[in-house]
Amino acid sequence: MKQIKVALTLVGLTAAALSLTACQIVASPMAGTIFNETKYGNMATDEATATKEGKACGTSILGWVAQGDASIVAAKANAGITKVTSVDHSAKNLLGIFGEWCTIVKGN
Repeated sequence: MKQIKVALTLVGLTAAALSLTACQIVASPMAGTIFNETKYGNMATDEATATKEGKACGTSILGWVAQGDASIVAAKANAGITKVTSVDHSAKNLLGIFGEWCTIVKGN
């Protein structure tokens, strides 16, 4: 019985250690081992007359649990945009513990 407890403890400790190895749990063009906060573009039109900006985000905890709606549709709805002029993304990662990925839409 004692051997089973020791084995389960080792498995638990190994899983915990691997979950805290600073893996980047959100998409980004750059990797930051300890911290990452980047913003990068994805699409733009010739129109530079955007008057509104909408943002929609999703979050991840330990890379185990993720939730949110980071879609272009949600970002448009959040700002009342009907015509999109640019779509950007931002990513945050803190030690692989907390991650956030956002879509930022500009338009009218």
